[in-house]
Amino acid sequence: MTITQLKYVLAVAEYKNFTQAAEHSYVTQPTLSMQIQKLEDELDVTIFNRKKKPIELTTIGEKIIRQARLIVDESNRITDIVDQQKGFIGGEFKLGIIPTILPTLLPYFLKNFLKKYPKVKLMIEELTTEEIIKKLNDGHLDAGIAATPLENEAIKERPLYYEPFVAFVSDDHRLSAKEYISEDELDIDDVLLLEEGHCFTNSVINICKNKNMMDHRQFQLESGSIDTLIKLSKEGLGMTLIPYLHTLELPEQDQQFLKQFENTVPAREVSLIYHKSQLKMQLIEALKNSIDAVIRGAITFQDVKIISPLNKKSVEV
Repeated sequence: MTITQLKYVLAVAEYKNFTQAAEHSYVTQPTLSMQIQKLEDELDVTIFNRKKKPIELTTIGEKIIRQARLIVDESNRITDIVDQQKGFIGGEFKLGIIPTILPTLLPYFLKNFLKKYPKVKLMIEELTTEEIIKKLNDGHLDAGIAATPLENEAIKERPLYYEPFVAFVSDDHRLSAKEYISEDELDIDDVLLLEEGHCFTNSVINICKNKNMMDHRQFQLESGSIDTLIKLSKEGLGMTLIPYLHTLELPEQDQQFLKQFENTVPAREVSLIYHKSQLKMQLIEALKNSIDAVIRGAITFQDVKIISPLNKKSVEV
């Protein structure tokens, strides 16, 4: 039994296809199949039911996969342990970022980070919070950036910044004449939202006074784009809430539609998250410090109220 064989088994379990698993393992399909067959012969078990389409794990195969994942993860950590001891900041680092954060945060720190740490190969994916957590647990990501708290015992959270919400209100909306707005004035029935699955959507719902989704509208929208919500708002189809950093990218003619919250400002906590067993702590710290160095000057709000997207609690900071 070898680590390479276990990696091939994990690849087939993930892609449920020998050809795709071989492609992602950078070997030929016959080589991968032969190594898996050798492992099955050595263990005298069948790991995969090859008659099923897509391929399925056998009962014993499911148990082997769980143990194989632990073994491969631990073998990968040997290099991490050596790097940590040497204080080396480099190598491959896989980072997942949620869609409502990636386009506005990335330009702030990416160029400076790569320049400061030229030996780092940063691999970035746009993923939902749920996908990030799964990939962290499976060992397919080193860290993520998402709205917190997550209340997941396996995941550690390092807050990066608190990003306020800003209202985008068109001229014909009932709140257009107000200089500032309050949470009490928001009604979920006329707030445009992103599609389900976005933690930003859950945060906005938690702010509104009427949190029960009603069927009072003439249309149903499922969009993953904040820009789409802004365009619909300008057409008079409702208002929307957007993250503060996104407002800095709006053209000048759209700035007039922005309205701040009076008194305490609702906001989301944005954190760097990683699995509790993560050993690439030099890279974690380097990434956090790089973001800290640029983001605090961009967000200057005081007295914000953090809206948790998951547990629906809020705290003053």
